[in-house]
Amino acid sequence: MTKALARREKLRTELIQAAEQMIAERGLAGLKTRDLAREIGCANGAVYNLVADVDELILRVGSRTLHRLDEALSVAIGAGEPSPRDSLVRIAIAYCDFAAANLQLWRALFEHRMAADKLVPDWSAHDQMQLFRHIYQPLAALLPERSPEELGITARSLFSAVHGMVALGLEQKLVAVPLPALREEIATLVRAMIDGLIAQAAESRLTQAR
Repeated sequence: MTKALARREKLRTELIQAAEQMIAERGLAGLKTRDLAREIGCANGAVYNLVADVDELILRVGSRTLHRLDEALSVAIGAGEPSPRDSLVRIAIAYCDFAAANLQLWRALFEHRMAADKLVPDWSAHDQMQLFRHIYQPLAALLPERSPEELGITARSLFSAVHGMVALGLEQKLVAVPLPALREEIATLVRAMIDGLIAQAAESRLTQAR
């Protein structure tokens, strides 16, 4: 790698790290390229020599957040009994804890909107979808009769339910819920959903056997 390329890569890394810090402190709306340029010591226009546009910059920060979330969920899975049901509860609580500890960066994952005619890059979509394996695998063990497509839908539904509780529970308005209570409610929700899915599967097997 030439010195010029090495310097560009170093500046690019510094830009993404500075953007991450800025979002963590100010929220997504507080991300300003002029401030970022000043922070890393380059001209404002030079920012777009390092990333294609602000969308790419936000997605790069988002991927860093997703990688850290992935690590947190992996730790949660290995932190207790290997029971798929218990693993799903731990995953849900770890998701809540991560969101609470990284509130602005977590919010940015869902607040950022691409233009309607602009596609999310493959690398970003891959980072997003990778997380669903943490939900998919325990569900596959609990519901072996379901097809991969059905399990995918169930995994997304379970995530949506937990995400909704986290989003509302951490909202710093009238609907805010103390974190310990939110964690307990999330655990209760996941257990109820899993028990319901298992009971539904057992009833379906009985019906088919008649």
